[in-house]
Amino acid sequence: MAPYLTLFLAAFVAATLLPAQSEAVLVFLLSDPALSATLLVATATLGNVLGSVVNWYCGRVLRRFRGRRWFPVSERGLARAEAQYHRWGRWSLLASWVPFIGDPLTVMAGLLREPLWSFVLIVTLAKGGRYVAVMAVARAWL
Repeated sequence: MAPYLTLFLAAFVAATLLPAQSEAVLVFLLSDPALSATLLVATATLGNVLGSVVNWYCGRVLRRFRGRRWFPVSERGLARAEAQYHRWGRWSLLASWVPFIGDPLTVMAGLLREPLWSFVLIVTLAKGGRYVAVMAVARAWL
């Protein structure tokens, strides 16, 4: 149980704006034949998606403070980000797995009021797909 919990926590933290490498933890755990690869991928996906939901929620909460001096994005910058987001639509969340842009993208989705159901669906596809790809590459090397 401890390896799965460790992976869950690593994946959860990796989805937030904090730095973490859940892929390395997954690959390490995949080298243990006593652990289920399917359960490892599902655990990593669940942790990473839930971490992204935290980002989404932070974006939703941040929205009420727009216009304040300390708000991290100007009204102009927010309007530009909103236009870009709506240009590409919710499908831009398929890039939520990409390092450096994925985590801020999940915050912006909350800030721009993406519905939770579509957010979770698309982010699960993106992040689950990444972990399946990591597993496939790891199996080819292990």
